[in-house]
Amino acid sequence: MKLYGVTGWKNNGKTTLVERLVTEIAARGVTVSTVKHAHHTFDLDQPGKDSWRHREAGAREVMVSGGSRWALMRELRGDDEPPLADLLARLSPVDLVIVEGYKRDPHRKIEVRRAVAAQSLIATDDPSIRALATDTPFTGFDRPQFNLDDVAGIADFILRDALPWP
Repeated sequence: MKLYGVTGWKNNGKTTLVERLVTEIAARGVTVSTVKHAHHTFDLDQPGKDSWRHREAGAREVMVSGGSRWALMRELRGDDEPPLADLLARLSPVDLVIVEGYKRDPHRKIEVRRAVAAQSLIATDDPSIRALATDTPFTGFDRPQFNLDDVAGIADFILRDALPWP
């Protein structure tokens, strides 16, 4: 499996770009999975549903399965958040895994930056960020830059630049 990250500060368009990249890359016949980091408590389940009730009762893991999909939820119950490598090891093999977030992990990434956000570039201090996807080009930036709407160009770059994950 190859691995590539999409990172950036909050509200810069990471999820939108990942969605568009998955559509573009999958249309090329490349199998893609994603991992998204959430900094806040999140819940995929709905209060009152059977799986929610199982978790609330204290189950460490709850698997839900049906004719269209299955999902496994794991409650950390005070344990540390697992590192990205541990999560990747749980994925089924695909051609490419796109990781959203995990901005401080060392895998290769592209940073998403909108001028309106007016936040500093993470890439300035992070050599693992290999390119920038932006709505406003930066002068003096020594790595490739792509317009946020150049999804095909960004996909080409990622597919060329991605390294196999062990």
